[in-house]
Amino acid sequence: MASTLTQSTTANTTMFLAPAMTLRGHEDQIRSISYFPNGKQMISGSDDLTARQWDIQVGKEIPKLRDVCKRQIRAVAVSRDGRWVVTGGSHSGRGELKACDVQTGIVKTFEGHSKETYCIDISTDSTLLVSGANDRSARIWSLETGKLVAGPFTSLQGLGAVRFSHDSKKLAVKSDVGKCLEVWGVHTQKLDVRAGTFGYDPMSYASVFWTKKNLTIVAAFSFTDDPARTIHEFDASTLKTVGTSFEGHTMVLAGLALSSDDTLLVTGCYETIKLWAFESRHLLASFNVLPLDSLTLSPDSRQLAYTSGSTIYIYNTPAEILASIGSASDAQASVRRLIQIV
Repeated sequence: MASTLTQSTTANTTMFLAPAMTLRGHEDQIRSISYFPNGKQMISGSDDLTARQWDIQVGKEIPKLRDVCKRQIRAVAVSRDGRWVVTGGSHSGRGELKACDVQTGIVKTFEGHSKETYCIDISTDSTLLVSGANDRSARIWSLETGKLVAGPFTSLQGLGAVRFSHDSKKLAVKSDVGKCLEVWGVHTQKLDVRAGTFGYDPMSYASVFWTKKNLTIVAAFSFTDDPARTIHEFDASTLKTVGTSFEGHTMVLAGLALSSDDTLLVTGCYETIKLWAFESRHLLASFNVLPLDSLTLSPDSRQLAYTSGSTIYIYNTPAEILASIGSASDAQASVRRLIQIV
């Protein structure tokens, strides 16, 4: 069914948004979800030791593509060319990292992390995989050969988010409590700049994003002992904040997503999701949800999905939200470009 609103959308209005689709099947908490580039499938990873692929067009799991792991899955990712599905977690106290070639079904295992793998990312050209773990390190691997090509990049504490710049020359690394942010040179394997320091609970595994020109980084971050509940934009060369921060959440951020054209920012904490116009920092909408564990945007930004416990909830992004961040013709052109890329 289609998403429905019960209240008008204003900057300070809390909305009710009915899910367009609900996906059930996991038997324990879902830790991570990711869309396939065509927007028609999704991958999810759970504490029930499975990674599951879903057909979003019909709202059902594709059972034959289920992957059974040895330990809980903490992170999942799909390459932009749709060839690779990657899962990260742990086995026997060590990091477990696997990549499945969708075309051949061949699974590669990457060994090196001494503790649980919490976060992963795949380069824009679909050739490199970066993993971040509780052993305080990030490592970069070749998806084609399965070999380590850079790292370990050693941070101050366990990692909560990693992200390649769009040209794959830089790597952003955020700590698992959102109080330390670093930028590393991929080729030099040296630390360029660091903001913040060692911190303590609560944990924040919200993603970190580069804007499309690779000039700034968006992350949930705290400069104090308070939880990481504010979103900042950082100059990538200095890690000094840029512009006004995104404020309004009262608890630690559990999820963050930035649209591919840098127009829409989605943030989530506990029982609230907020949608922002990224450039203006204007709060477009806020709506209540069940206790939130993770969230993501579809490639064309027309859907947003979040997880609560063992269930995935998918919403259609309200048309008035999409219209407010660009003209209808701009939005349609953006979607056409995305379809052509996919």
